[in-house]
Amino acid sequence: MCSMTDMNLLPHAEFMTPGPDRDRLNRLILDGRKTATTVLLAEYEACGEPLPQPGDRSVLVDSQEWPIAMLVTTDVQIEALNNVSFQHVLDEGEGQSSVAQWREEHEAFWNSISSDLGGIRIDDDTKVVLEHFTVER
Repeated sequence: MCSMTDMNLLPHAEFMTPGPDRDRLNRLILDGRKTATTVLLAEYEACGEPLPQPGDRSVLVDSQEWPIAMLVTTDVQIEALNNVSFQHVLDEGEGQSSVAQWREEHEAFWNSISSDLGGIRIDDDTKVVLEHFTVER
């Protein structure tokens, strides 16, 4: 495992905004129930950030930005929103019982940040980045 000094040099993995939602998702990750996430491709493009790659490491941070775990990316795929599988929904571990429920909840969040991304419209063809990861112990 990397030392704290090495961890400070790695990108941060931040799920949701700081607060109860981030804390809940971090617990799911640490418990091993959440092993995947989905991000709009437009978020990477707007920030000028490179897409994650298998083998990438990042530091999971809590709501106070303190490091709590090391994540290792195991798989990355870019898909149209209408191609997200139920298996991916299950891998996200957030308790949705269908792709439709997952999509509704994710779209609500993405629409809330849409203005930060130039007002993109979310539809079946919207590209998303499906990332799988493990917690390095």
